[in-house]
Amino acid sequence: MFDHQIYIKRREELKKKFKSGLLLFLGNDEAPINYPANTYNFRQDSSFLYYFGLPIPNLAGIIDVDENKEYLFGYEYTLEDIVWMGPQPKLAELAERVGVQNSDSISNLKKFLKTKVSKGVKIHFLPLYRGEHNLKLASLLDDDPFKINRKASKKLIEAVVEQRSVKAPEEIAEIEYALEIAYQMHTTAMRMAKPGLTENDIYAALNGIALSLGNGVSFHPIISINGQTLHNHFHGNQLQEGKLLVCDAGAESYEFYSSDITRTIPVGGKFSQRQKDIYEIVLTAQKNAINMIKPGVKHVDVHLTAAKIIAAGLIQLGIMKGNPGEAVKAGAHALFFPHGLGHMMGLDVHDMEGLGEQYVGYDDKTKRSEQFGLAYLRLAKELKSGFVFTCEPGIYFIPELIDQWKAKKKLKNFINYDKVEEYRNFGGIRIEDNILVTENGYKVLGRLIPKEVSDVEAAYNAV
Repeated sequence: MFDHQIYIKRREELKKKFKSGLLLFLGNDEAPINYPANTYNFRQDSSFLYYFGLPIPNLAGIIDVDENKEYLFGYEYTLEDIVWMGPQPKLAELAERVGVQNSDSISNLKKFLKTKVSKGVKIHFLPLYRGEHNLKLASLLDDDPFKINRKASKKLIEAVVEQRSVKAPEEIAEIEYALEIAYQMHTTAMRMAKPGLTENDIYAALNGIALSLGNGVSFHPIISINGQTLHNHFHGNQLQEGKLLVCDAGAESYEFYSSDITRTIPVGGKFSQRQKDIYEIVLTAQKNAINMIKPGVKHVDVHLTAAKIIAAGLIQLGIMKGNPGEAVKAGAHALFFPHGLGHMMGLDVHDMEGLGEQYVGYDDKTKRSEQFGLAYLRLAKELKSGFVFTCEPGIYFIPELIDQWKAKKKLKNFINYDKVEEYRNFGGIRIEDNILVTENGYKVLGRLIPKEVSDVEAAYNAV
């Protein structure tokens, strides 16, 4: 945990956004796997962590704007609990750790809220993403669990997004630590990309590194020789010489901040000329996109720049044709680059996605496109100093998508379908780094993980 003054300051900043009302933050509860006592690894709600810091289940935090008071509601452990779990802190002690003066049993939360509602106090809460929380909050507020999310506070969402989007120095330090873990993970994957091993061998190794150095992985790693599937979580394939291995993996620091890196590795340690040609296009797109990053630039424009470079590279190889700018405007590049360039990152690897992408990545001046590919861009709005996000262009040859577009002769003025067939079984390439927007430009966070062709090949043989 951070020093308690950090949490006090965060809550004070949030409180300034409201003239009245009560701000409610539900912490997460334990979630059973297959019977009540056998639970998934506990992960606290990120907004609760941001304002109340405690990675412990069965808690709720309240900021009472009208009375200028803060409360921690939770579970007071019994002697029976201590027999199984060992000595546990008192609720008042937990509250003191994060600078909260008032604490009470979670069993009294409903009565507390009911009293406030009866006095006409507005209860602000964030959207819920766990079904049991819909039931819990509906019970606390005597509401319909199927409709409770409709009453999530837009004002609170916008205030939390504005605050959490700009990372403080202590947060950057945590992300940097998570990236050091990612460095160990990805360089290990590069050394392990040997014919005969399985994707699962690497998956297991990377999970072990993340657990030994931090709080585990920040998301289920994507480790696949079928890199044309963007989020491929199957790890049962055997690595074969000549295949490309897409490794998209990151870790959480001990304070739950994320890293998210992708590298594409040639199985056996050597890119073929064809693989190198495509790889260099992706790398050039990423480098140029990163060089554009500074406050005031719209991220959608960074995305479109990367898309034009990808289109130009594919035109040079004869896979696409025509003018790169016109091809991107028509959406032809999305056959090969069907996702957005990046997403915000912090306490969540897709930071604050549960609060709604329309608030995190878009605003009143930036509306989401309906064009295939561009519609998946998670971050489009103007960049500000303190933002941390990913930059991850890619090129993919997805047989099912190729077949659909080819059958419809879609955008045939920009796509050479005969040439595309030569790459049908190519797979995919993605390169991803994590970027901080500084006052005048950008910083690529973390120790540089090999990504130049020669460096990736050398990492395969590194001791």
